[in-house]
Amino acid sequence: MLALELLLFLVVILIAAEVFVNALEHLGEKLGISEGVTGSIFAAVGTALPETIVPLLAIFGGTQNQQLNEEIGVGAILGAPLMLSTLSIFLMALSVWKRRGSQGHLMPERTGLTRDLNFFLAAFALSCVALFVPHETAGIRASIAFVMVLIYFFYIMLTLKASAKLVSDGHATEADDPMFLTKIGLPTNWITIFLQLGMGLSLLVIGAKGFIHGIEQAAPLLGISALILSLLIVPIATELPEKVNSILWIRKGKDTLAFGNITGAMVFQGTLLPAIGILLTPWIPQKEVLAGVIVTLIAAAWLRYMLSRGQLRVWMLGVNGALYVTYLAVALL
Repeated sequence: MLALELLLFLVVILIAAEVFVNALEHLGEKLGISEGVTGSIFAAVGTALPETIVPLLAIFGGTQNQQLNEEIGVGAILGAPLMLSTLSIFLMALSVWKRRGSQGHLMPERTGLTRDLNFFLAAFALSCVALFVPHETAGIRASIAFVMVLIYFFYIMLTLKASAKLVSDGHATEADDPMFLTKIGLPTNWITIFLQLGMGLSLLVIGAKGFIHGIEQAAPLLGISALILSLLIVPIATELPEKVNSILWIRKGKDTLAFGNITGAMVFQGTLLPAIGILLTPWIPQKEVLAGVIVTLIAAAWLRYMLSRGQLRVWMLGVNGALYVTYLAVALL
């Protein structure tokens, strides 16, 4: 029965992702913005809502056990970018491995992807430093958190500023298929676009929360702690929207949207949420936490290094998948 519940909510997430992506492409086209803005800001923040909700609810009183709340909060905050930088990137590449081959080229718009990775690496390195700052030194922690919030807003400003040039260079967002709501007789306009976006996001949240609920029921049977649960299992459910959207886009040849959806979410979840964790949780270098942060930084740095060499091939993202397996081995031993 539990397996059927998980399958049902997985189907809801898959349908929701299709609905959301379809409306998002029309929104980007209507606004005349680049694929980088659509993927890195709109799609990234929109599909990041389910995994954003989990740590916030946990930290601000998920259960009566404060220690449990903090473990779930820290795990969910750090687990999200871990999953995105390793497993999500690998699954995206795996979806085109057969079609493009291991030596096949991946062709995202380079300046936007470089910007995403640079900002993520800078911000997430600060969150790593904060692990070693005593909780009693509230001023230092608050300063680090404030800088991380500033980093994200500066990132948004630069991404929006770059949009006009990218559009003129041929990277404008284009919708391939008609709006789903148009197929039932409704016109394609601002109202129906936002209506379909709202429907997609609502289904994403419902599907993700239902999937999490099912996994939480299964966790005691597996003998998994709250920290490991939130680091490993919860992000699998909450990151499904990013994985599915990026897989859909890269299979259509929209590499910029596919990468931007993941790396933009990494910037969002590597700045604002860790800032909250630094302020409101102990944020200490436990083995599972520290290993997760280090693996995440290595995965992002590897992608950035390969990008700087001028070519990004499918096989290279297999390293990100191997890093996720490495983390599993460290965390579960």
